[in-house]
Amino acid sequence: MSTKFKLVAAVSVAALALAACGGGGDAGPGATSQGNAAATGAFPVSVEHKYGTTEIKTEPKKVVTLGLSDQEPVLALGVKPVGVVDWFKERPYGNWPWTGELWGDTQPEIVGERDEYNLEKVAALKPDLILAVYSGMKQEQYDTLSKIAPVVAQPKAFPDYAAPWQDQTLHIGKALGKEKEAQALIDGVAKRFADAKAAHPEWAGKTMVVADSFKPGQYSAFAPTDPKAIFMKELGFTLVDEIGELAGQLNVAEFSEERFDLLDADRLVWLMFDQSAWERVKSVPAYQRLGVVSEKRDLFLTYMDPPIGAAMSFNTVLSVPYGIEQVVPLLEAIKN
Repeated sequence: MSTKFKLVAAVSVAALALAACGGGGDAGPGATSQGNAAATGAFPVSVEHKYGTTEIKTEPKKVVTLGLSDQEPVLALGVKPVGVVDWFKERPYGNWPWTGELWGDTQPEIVGERDEYNLEKVAALKPDLILAVYSGMKQEQYDTLSKIAPVVAQPKAFPDYAAPWQDQTLHIGKALGKEKEAQALIDGVAKRFADAKAAHPEWAGKTMVVADSFKPGQYSAFAPTDPKAIFMKELGFTLVDEIGELAGQLNVAEFSEERFDLLDADRLVWLMFDQSAWERVKSVPAYQRLGVVSEKRDLFLTYMDPPIGAAMSFNTVLSVPYGIEQVVPLLEAIKN
């Protein structure tokens, strides 16, 4: 996650801007069985991660999640975490339309923010499993927390905060003794993407750019490795290689108005905080001259109200289906 992203998220407590391929089959997210995993002989299980292998001997009853979005696959698998981290002041219970029903009236303990954990609060909850999958947990934090309960850290195959939602879900599913249920959730989301893609063959081969502008004169387009760009790829669009080349190791390519040509794709989707940001970009003469603009092939989406951008950024087995439901009709409205 880029430094710019963290800054913007911090200055706007109501807006959240954080890969995904994805769809909904017969077993939609949150619809998994809540049966006793221990009764099926799932335990003990061993989960490999960045800092080694953790053995979970019995079915966890009290789970603390320290990854920024780990609570969502846990919820989808029928477990309510007793402790969570606060993602940029966005309380994780009840705020999002894709999780409110699953949380119900439950309000978990807030045990930290991002990678700063309150060890006393974690210990007070007496968890029997700690998950830090979508996280930047350090070795010393892992060692300390492991004295409290078994800890499953981020997958070793990916950089911190880079595990795709499928891998996050499987990683957590295995730790909970619900690997089959996790795979069923993933397959369901994949079917939603596949169905949307099949229903719109006209999107195949169309180039797509997903962009943002945090302040006047500064623009960014999300690299092909960013969840929001991958989301569009899974709908059938083609991403622009030059943006990835400019981004390098970052998740965004940053540029000025002189490189607005990067935005002139078959489809251009802006993710922004509010209408004023959109109006600001639209008023730029260089932007008005783009073909994607004159032919009305650009689209403005909000991070919040409705939280379409948040769903694409949060990028979990629960949020991705919401994003699909919201985005597809808006893309359908673009006729050119």
